[in-house]
Amino acid sequence: MFNNVIFDNDKDVATLTFNRPQVSNGFNIPMCEEVLEAIRIVAENATTKVLIIKANGSIFSVGGDLAEMQRAVEEDDVQSLVKIAELVNQISFALKKLPKPVIMSIDGAVAGAAANMAVAADFVIASVKAKFIQAFVGVGLAPDAGGLLLMTRAIGVTRAAQLAMTGEGLTAEKAHEYGIVYRLCDSEKLEKTTNQLVKKLLRGSINSYRAIKEMIWTSSFESWENYTQVELALQRELAFKEDFKEGVRAYGERRRPKFTGK
Repeated sequence: MFNNVIFDNDKDVATLTFNRPQVSNGFNIPMCEEVLEAIRIVAENATTKVLIIKANGSIFSVGGDLAEMQRAVEEDDVQSLVKIAELVNQISFALKKLPKPVIMSIDGAVAGAAANMAVAADFVIASVKAKFIQAFVGVGLAPDAGGLLLMTRAIGVTRAAQLAMTGEGLTAEKAHEYGIVYRLCDSEKLEKTTNQLVKKLLRGSINSYRAIKEMIWTSSFESWENYTQVELALQRELAFKEDFKEGVRAYGERRRPKFTGK
């Protein structure tokens, strides 16, 4: 069932591990579908109280699979990229709607869609090596995975716009200052720090967590479905632009893109 992630649903705690380190845990369609299936299982399992998300490899995730992007551009298969944009939005949506606490345990860079999934989590435990990057402008795209809806609510409209427009990375320390990161620690203490939070959450009532997440959704995220229509329409439009193709080719050729606005 799971080939691109490792999923362990052990009694009270479920652990989902991104497991495509050979492509820096980039998201392709099968990986997205497996992540959604794991979240569905957690949602339906009455005994599971907490979901932990982590990753194998030195890079947590680059977001979209860049090799897949290059293939899609060369083969003019933009529809597969549009499908991934739809799926990563569904993942962030599912994490926010999940009536159980979600902890993302991050060691290393996290970019693109994965960075926005981190904002969708309830808690981020990050090592000092973590870096959060809105990488979309580098390839002529805009944030996906509900990114701007999530970020504007988490850190404010101006900061979110600045990060999205510049693509500048947030250090772990700055992300902690902004409130994206709940706890900051050294890499060797990441697992221990994550487990300490898990133990604390396991002492709480799942009924309370369900109610809290429903109230948060109602107060801040009921507009998500309308936002999604705009996000996906714009991503489809951008994916057919020459600037996107130039951005992907430039990345593969390790050079600066030459955008023309076409």
